[in-house]
This record gives sequence, C-alpha cells and structure tokens, in this order.
Amino acid sequence: MKLNLKNPIAFFDLEATGTNVSTDRIVEISIVKVQPDGGQTIFTKKVNPTIPIPLESSLIHGIYDKDVREEPTFKDLARDIYQFIGQADLAGFNVLKYDIPLLVEEFLRAGIEFDLDKRNLLDAQKIFFMMEKRNLTAAYKFYCGQKLENAHSAEADTLATLDVFKAQIERYLGEEMEDLQGNVVGTFENDMKKLHDLLNEKMVDLAGRFVFNSEGVEVFNFGKQKGKPVTQVLKEEPGYYDWMMRGDFPLDTKRKLTQIKLRGFNQ
Repeated sequence: MKLNLKNPIAFFDLEATGTNVSTDRIVEISIVKVQPDGGQTIFTKKVNPTIPIPLESSLIHGIYDKDVREEPTFKDLARDIYQFIGQADLAGFNVLKYDIPLLVEEFLRAGIEFDLDKRNLLDAQKIFFMMEKRNLTAAYKFYCGQKLENAHSAEADTLATLDVFKAQIERYLGEEMEDLQGNVVGTFENDMKKLHDLLNEKMVDLAGRFVFNSEGVEVFNFGKQKGKPVTQVLKEEPGYYDWMMRGDFPLDTKRKLTQIKLRGFNQ
C-alpha cells in the first residue's frame, strides 16, 4: 500500500552499547527515507561509540569492539546523518521510548540542534500494541506473513518495520483507535500528522519524565512530584530545577525543563 505522505518519512533503527539514553552510544544506524512519490533511499553505517561495547549487547546485535574500531564516530557522521534525514518525519519500531531519544542525545552531544517540533513521529510498535496488544519478529509474521530473517541487523529490522507500518495502515484504515486504558482516542487514518497526534498526545519530553495531564498542563511523571504541574513545583521548590540540571537526565529532558521554566517566568 502506498503511504499518503505530505513530507518524506525516515524509518530508522539503532544498535547501541546499551539502553541508557544518557550514557550509551550508537554502534550502528540504518535509515530508510521514503519520499511522497514512493521512492526510497537507504543510509546504513557502523559507528565507533568511543566506549567499550558490553558483551551482553554484542551478543544481541552481533557488533563487537573490533567491528567498529576503525569506523567514524557519531560526531564525524552527524552532519551527513542530519542532512540525509532533512525535514523528514521519523518512524520506526519502538522509536519513541528509545531510538529517537538516543538519536537526539547523540546529535546534541555533537553540537547539533535536532528539532522535533515540526516532525510527525510514528512508532509501528505503539500502533501494534494499541491495535493488537506484543516485538518486531512477531509483528512481521503477523502483518506480513513472513519470518524475519537476520533480526537485530539494523537494516533488516528497518526494512521489516517499513513493511509492518504499511501493512498496519492497510489493515486498520477506518478503525477506531484505543489507548492502552481502552479509551477511544480517534480513527485510524493514512495521515501521518493525525497518527502522530493520536500516538503522542501526552508526550512532553522524549524520556517521558514529563507528560501532559487531562488539562493539557505539563506535569512530572516520576518521583515524589509525579502528577504535579512542572511550573508549580519550580516556583515552590526552585532548587528542584538545579537538582535535575545536575542530575543524570537526558539533555532533551533538561532542555524541555528549561523551556517550561522560562515560559513560566514570562507569563
């Protein structure tokens, strides 16, 4: 099924040293960029993470220190990756909780401001969980009727995700969408902006430390402040801002916190 695209869309997958967005690094990236006319181009590259790859991670994706020792670092590749993605929307499998936050973090470490505000963010895994309630291998078999060969290879996973996403569009077109609590949130359409709004209605920062409440106000989503408006906490406990800025939080979370703080002071 041909995707109804107003903008190019970049499906991507990352392999990394681990799962901590703040401290881990990318070891491989693959991007499949799809144009509104259906044409697609692929960018795949191994990356020197500049830190050792834990054995448990290598056993999953098959990339060891020796495989990336002579490869460029992300900082070396950052400008090329940024230009390849361009103004495309972003999509993938489980990208909202991991791949997009890690990609943004790597760009910020490389001194590049990678803006998400005008991009649609589409996660085939979230659609899968919302519409069928399970990993990429299962999704590929369920939607495409095929066994996923070479799983955990960035390019194979990325191409499989593109096939899964197309099949999801075709399968659910016109059906009601429910959130994980069973509430109807809208109708499934072949429209990237509308899907973005349905999939990310409560998202504030990529790590999910802040979310929008039912009134559309940013609230904390962790710790003793969970559920409290961010601006209220920052006014009542000014030191909380400094604590978070010094803490082991992703740069994107700190950036959003600062934006909320500055907006609160200007109101």
